[in-house]
Amino acid sequence: MAMTIQVEIVSAEKTIFSGKAEMVFAPASMGEVGISPRHSPLLTSLKPGEVRTHIDNKEDQSFFVSGGILEVQPHKVSVLADTAVRANDLVEAAALEAKERAEKLLSDKKADVDYAKAQAELIEAMAQLRSIERIRKGR
Repeated sequence: MAMTIQVEIVSAEKTIFSGKAEMVFAPASMGEVGISPRHSPLLTSLKPGEVRTHIDNKEDQSFFVSGGILEVQPHKVSVLADTAVRANDLVEAAALEAKERAEKLLSDKKADVDYAKAQAELIEAMAQLRSIERIRKGR
């Protein structure tokens, strides 16, 4: 039997996932990280993207996070996300609409726009669309 690590993925509203995994992949601010059992302690921020848990050879689960914190201990991984949803629950139409809205705001030079907020919304929408595309391809 393969070694596992306890994984907790929590959003501001609720716990999204709690269980054992053989491997966890997350979009850390410095790039994607892979965490296996007995990983050295780590604390880093997360950027919008996909957190993948490799449960076993038959099952992987994916979650979309809009950002947050990743804490790694030798026997536990905690993802504290601003927003987290199961990747299968993402709605492509809503992500496309958010992307188009953010692009329009960024291109409108005459409007009174919070460019940092619009850019953050664009980045989040693009990350959601990448997650949806990965699910469709079946990795």
